[in-house]
Amino acid sequence: MTTAAIRPRVLADFVPGGLLRDLSLVVGAAALTGVAAQVAIPLPFTPVPISLQTFTVLLSAAALGPRRAGAAMLLYLAAGVAGVPWFSEQTSGIGFPSFGYIIGFVVAAVLVGSLARRGADRSVAGTVASMVAGNLVIYAVGVPYLAIAVGVGLSEAIALGAIPFLIGDGLKILLAAGLLPAAWRLAGRRGS
Repeated sequence: MTTAAIRPRVLADFVPGGLLRDLSLVVGAAALTGVAAQVAIPLPFTPVPISLQTFTVLLSAAALGPRRAGAAMLLYLAAGVAGVPWFSEQTSGIGFPSFGYIIGFVVAAVLVGSLARRGADRSVAGTVASMVAGNLVIYAVGVPYLAIAVGVGLSEAIALGAIPFLIGDGLKILLAAGLLPAAWRLAGRRGS
């Protein structure tokens, strides 16, 4: 009997199956991130568009756990670098200013997935804290990459690649804070 059969640690553990389930969830999360990336709004004052990527990355990380979520974001990154045009605005490769955020997705997915495995996604406060931590990781990688890519200082990169997105990220976090604990209640597994 596996640990998942005794007590699910993340929402994906409710899905029956083993390796096939895990592969399907990894590919599905990568593909969903690619689709969410196409919901993008370019802003005239920054090379970083508004998109639904971060919401998808963090929500899938909490649902899948660290290994599956990390693998999903590695797949998303690798396929995009190899030429799949599923980064925001149908880009691929590494030669664009917001690529650092995609690198940050991998680290954030592992972090948020680890926090969810410990029960952070089962309460509103825990979900908010884990999503804030995940966003900070994405910014910690993405903003310095942006600064180097466009040749500006760190403070200007923060103004271009973080400040304009804080309200949207806050709204995404609030949505996740409602969705994840509700999903656990529906699953009948609320608690730590």
